[in-house]
Amino acid sequence: MEEIVLRKVWVSALTLALLLSVLATSVHPAVAAKNKTEILISAAASLKDSLDEIEKEYEKVHPDINLTFNYGSSGTLQKQIEQGAPADLFISAGKKQMDALVKQDLISDNTNLLKNELVLVVPLDSKRKWTTVKELTDKDIKKIAIGQPESVPAGQYAKETLNSRKVWDDLEPKLVYAKDVRQVLTYVETGNADAGFVYKTDALTSKKVKIAIKIIPEVHTPIVYPAGLVKDSKHSTEAKEFYKYLKTKEASTIFEEYGFKLS
Repeated sequence: MEEIVLRKVWVSALTLALLLSVLATSVHPAVAAKNKTEILISAAASLKDSLDEIEKEYEKVHPDINLTFNYGSSGTLQKQIEQGAPADLFISAGKKQMDALVKQDLISDNTNLLKNELVLVVPLDSKRKWTTVKELTDKDIKKIAIGQPESVPAGQYAKETLNSRKVWDDLEPKLVYAKDVRQVLTYVETGNADAGFVYKTDALTSKKVKIAIKIIPEVHTPIVYPAGLVKDSKHSTEAKEFYKYLKTKEASTIFEEYGFKLS
């Protein structure tokens, strides 16, 4: 009888030990996750593909860091930072938005990181042979997608281009405005627009559109991507390390693979 009781106690103890081991294993990753430092990066939507890859590479060598990205139009992200939304780093697709934050003393340090090109894209099955943006005034072109010029830098560059060619006023009734450059791309991909103005890097990510015209840089403001550290960052040291990494050869190689040019 005593032997049976001892055996039962031993089995219970073993079961409890195994249970505690399982619990310890399952809890450990959550504890580890809590110990990570989260860096919040507000970045222009056109950077998503390249930054998603950079995120993976950076976190491999910095397991204590969790990079979290807030993608959107540069103007919207600027407004969010102005209104006190949490952010450690801001990467804009336009100098105008960064300059506005610097003027308000909301950015502690910034640098021009990348350059890009503006292109006109059309659906992949389009048969038209394009030579100039003036052809957008033709009757068979019903809808043209651009980003909101006030908040989307690509929309601003598109408006400058069309003004320089003196067709903005004629094309206004055809324009379909998008919240960011990726939405412009989607409108063209889905046939909701006959053409759209996006960055070259966006066009290269899609198998449903093709570049109809490369816009010469002389007809719009230079396309630069400044990166800046937000002054109210809760993790300024870690944010600065990632800011430095964005200028390294490793990060630059990824940016170039996605069609960006170094500034």
